[in-house]
Amino acid sequence: MSGFPMVVGAAGRVFEQRGAGHEMPTICLVGTLDTKGREYAWLRDRLRDLGCEVVLVDAGVGRAQVDADIGNDRVARAAGAEVEALRAAGDRGAAVTAMGEGAAVVLAELHGAGRLDAVLAVGGSGGSSIAARAVRDLPIGLPKLIVSTMASGDVSPYVGAKDVTLMYSVVDIAGVNRLSRRILGNAAAAVAGMASAALPAGAEDRPLVAASMFGVTTPAVDAARERLEELGYEVLVFHATGSGGRALEGLAGSGLLAGVLDLTTTELADDLAGGVLSAGPERLTAAGAAGVPQVVAPGALDMVNFGPRDTVPERFEGRTFHVHNPAVTLMRTTAGEMGELGRRVAAKLRGATGPAALFVPRDGVSALDAPGAAFHDPKADEACFEALSDGLRGTAVEVEELDLHVNDPGFGRAMADRLHRMISSGGAK
Repeated sequence: MSGFPMVVGAAGRVFEQRGAGHEMPTICLVGTLDTKGREYAWLRDRLRDLGCEVVLVDAGVGRAQVDADIGNDRVARAAGAEVEALRAAGDRGAAVTAMGEGAAVVLAELHGAGRLDAVLAVGGSGGSSIAARAVRDLPIGLPKLIVSTMASGDVSPYVGAKDVTLMYSVVDIAGVNRLSRRILGNAAAAVAGMASAALPAGAEDRPLVAASMFGVTTPAVDAARERLEELGYEVLVFHATGSGGRALEGLAGSGLLAGVLDLTTTELADDLAGGVLSAGPERLTAAGAAGVPQVVAPGALDMVNFGPRDTVPERFEGRTFHVHNPAVTLMRTTAGEMGELGRRVAAKLRGATGPAALFVPRDGVSALDAPGAAFHDPKADEACFEALSDGLRGTAVEVEELDLHVNDPGFGRAMADRLHRMISSGGAK
């Protein structure tokens, strides 16, 4: 049976599905109740005191210290496993992976049944990993708070490209004491507030468009954004720094977007050459897979990003560099790399299931690629443009070559107008 029209707790408590007009938010607590049961019981009681309903989900494989509303057997089965088998195997990594996957399924079903307004989790590295996987597929905007011992270091494995809020636990999650009581209490109050707060009135009826931007393509994206806003769209701009590209990809597959104006595909250059701002090999695939209209340009494919100059790998000595600032060094892509990038972009666009168009700025792809600028290299650019043209010849992808620099106002506006026509006509040219 899919969905949770009601949840029956181990202690016999029945939670009916919330109906229209029900103002009490439902908070889902997801955690390993075999090791953190007392802490979760305290959080459950505190949230109830704050006027929330609580669904307690056990994502541990041991014997729970407190009764759960959704037991670990149900969570394990949602991942295609059996909790007894996971317990007997004694493989902590496999158990964490399985219970994270199962918890994600459970949360998705609760959300689909209208019984999820926020998620709160507490834990160490294992519990944080389970919670991070559990909330990864939930919609952007739904509150997701994790109190973690890992929150003061590299948090990218836990946050990913979603709006996950992390709170450092300061002390280990090992009992409720004078200090942890304050921290856990703040977490409960925060998630209750987020779940209960009403959003201010906004232009929710305007269709959403996502756009990608870098400092060296800002004038182009500004022109496109202004044009799209004139046409009645709300534009979400993503900074092409790796995490920005991953966030764009995640939103493109969410069903929330009317279209994507992917003017700045520079993260693909970092993925190819080993730069520090790669968004991974799946960049420029989600919109196509979801059938979302997309208009794409080779914006800033002329550069690969590194940190301070002395951090650039030795194998790149002799290449053309530009020190953008003390923390950022840019490397010009070669003709060979530009050709390969053109082939990769074309291959991704060929795989699109929805309407797609490519715009080519023949006078340069970034502010550094303008005549007289540090990265101006028409031969390298031409290698990219030829590969794009060859790779898309005979396909349904429209290729528009303009004798403009990417940052000329007419280029961004032309892309915006094409995306508007594509969206408003259902993708027809």
